[in-house]
Amino acid sequence: MFFFPIGCLVFLLFAFFLPSLFILAFFHIVSFGFEKLGFSPEATLLILFLILIGSVINIPLTKKKKFYVEKPFFLGLFKEKRLESQGITINLGGAIIPVLISFFFLAKTPLKPVMIATILMAIISYNLARVVPGRGVVLPAFVPPIFSAFFSLILIPEFAAYCSFIAGTLGTLIGADILNLKKIQKVSPGILSIGGAGVFDGIFLVGIVSVFLTAF
Repeated sequence: MFFFPIGCLVFLLFAFFLPSLFILAFFHIVSFGFEKLGFSPEATLLILFLILIGSVINIPLTKKKKFYVEKPFFLGLFKEKRLESQGITINLGGAIIPVLISFFFLAKTPLKPVMIATILMAIISYNLARVVPGRGVVLPAFVPPIFSAFFSLILIPEFAAYCSFIAGTLGTLIGADILNLKKIQKVSPGILSIGGAGVFDGIFLVGIVSVFLTAF
């Protein structure tokens, strides 16, 4: 008689439900973060829906250029010319909506400490960011939120949640993405999308995780 080991069954169930647990944890963090920012659960769902839909919309910032590049194939023994496009776009869900939310919060907070925190975050993001061919800008995941929360708690503790979201979002966008555009174009020519990963993009997540950290 064949007996299926109970350990294998537990492992399979864990592997099956693990992605769901990550998704639930992600939405819990997002919901908690927006609750700290004063949004209702309904408004949070609407924002997430708009960001998710907006993640497939890239708005051109520069005129698209066409050019030919030589690509090796068949173990590099042969080369062929391929037509590629080059230009810069900005993602609606991953950049524009988080930036608009940041400006909405900016009207509720004292300007000077928020601007200082944002500038410091831009400097840190620029120095930590690395341009990797084929991947774009790579930034350590949890370093920017930690710094953003730290600066906010030091500079303006009574508005730490708002400040951390603004500094985390705008600072990362400016320091990691915008200031590295020329480097990205040199290393990875093609269509560049600022905030192109939508709801899972670092720009949005840095802001939310920063708010989450100010609660502790």
